Amino acid sequence: MKNTKLFYNLNLKKFSRELRRNMSSAERLLWAKIRKKQLKGLQIYRQRIIGNYIVDFYCPKAKMAIEIDGGQHYFDEEVEKDKKRDDYLNALGIKVLRFSNNEILENIEEVLEKIYEEI
Repeated sequence: MKNTKLFYNLNLKKFSRELRRNMSSAERLLWAKIRKKQLKGLQIYRQRIIGNYIVDFYCPKAKMAIEIDGGQHYFDEEVEKDKKRDDYLNALGIKVLRFSNNEILENIEEVLEKIYEEI
């Protein structure tokens, strides 16, 4: 699989760094389980800029983004924004997996299994 360079909005770099420094508890828990190539030996990045978006986690080799959704993602306006983002990423050939904070915090092993199956 050829790894092509994705469009990268440099204006988001500072915000991306802030997000890495201020991860939610669900993001920290998942990151502890997938960092340092723990998942099938694949490199996964956190708070990765793709186009005009920042995805929570991104695995370039698997062309997969992992999004962790807090409560704000279930309001109509946010659902529409998430759909637009997912459509954009899908058009680039990137699969998007979404998990809720509760899924991560209450059943991390099941989440890891789902991610593992999708890679």
